[in-house]
Amino acid sequence: MAAGQPNPDDLLVMLAVARLGKFSAAADALGVNSTTASRRIAALEKAMGGRVLVRGSGGWELTELGRGALVVAEEIERSLQQLATPAQAARDGVSGLVRIAASDGFAVRFAVPALARLQENHPRLSVELISATRRVRQNRSGVDLEIVAGRPDVHRAIARFLTNYYLGLYASDTYLSRHGSPTALADLADHRLIYYIESALQVDELDLAAKLLPQPATSLRSTSVFAHVEATVAGAGIGILPVYLADERPQLRRLLREEFNPEISYWSVAREESLRSNAVRAVLAALRSEVESRSAELHGLPG
Repeated sequence: MAAGQPNPDDLLVMLAVARLGKFSAAADALGVNSTTASRRIAALEKAMGGRVLVRGSGGWELTELGRGALVVAEEIERSLQQLATPAQAARDGVSGLVRIAASDGFAVRFAVPALARLQENHPRLSVELISATRRVRQNRSGVDLEIVAGRPDVHRAIARFLTNYYLGLYASDTYLSRHGSPTALADLADHRLIYYIESALQVDELDLAAKLLPQPATSLRSTSVFAHVEATVAGAGIGILPVYLADERPQLRRLLREEFNPEISYWSVAREESLRSNAVRAVLAALRSEVESRSAELHGLPG
């Protein structure tokens, strides 16, 4: 290739790094190793006569020169996708790999069914789903899209509201028969509460919900919301649970609904470069459609 002429493969590596913010994640997505990805970026920068990527607080970011090359890289990606036969293109539609990080409850109950239907309609779409309940990462490298609980404070990214859901207090009949049912929030000081490990959570809205309650006599804490549900069903204590997980369990009774019904929000967070991807936009649209169609579950059963 002539000097000064960027290699299309190098531009595709730049596009992947810009979307994921991390060389290793981009290399994995492209099926190469990190050394090859770094070498291709070096070759691209030599051909273009300057830096196309710079390390920022949120991972690797495009420079002004890199942003100028972004449109070309996206056009190369679209052209390669169009190499499929017309029948394949019509059948497969959206393609590529999308990496998503989401809170575990949202991931299992809403993301998985939405993504299953999306992939059925688009067989060439691949998804990697990382589940954990945590604050939005200021370094979002390695994923195309995050779904987080609580309104995020982000830099160099776009946050969009998805939906609200509610927390409630729940206990099993077994627990209530042994320990009695609280008649006011103050009574919870005499009960065992089931919730997140505070030091491991760091999600402001979920932290604030717990602070509405008195300090319990004892607690059972876990980083997994599914552990909270199962511990509550097992009679280990009174659980602070998402209504969309607890209302479906016949063993559980909701307590003090009028006194404790905090509202929590889910938000999507992505880099601008990621949102330019058809695959990422299709995933986000599928998630939004899923929560909109199931709003009754998110808000809870009537008292």
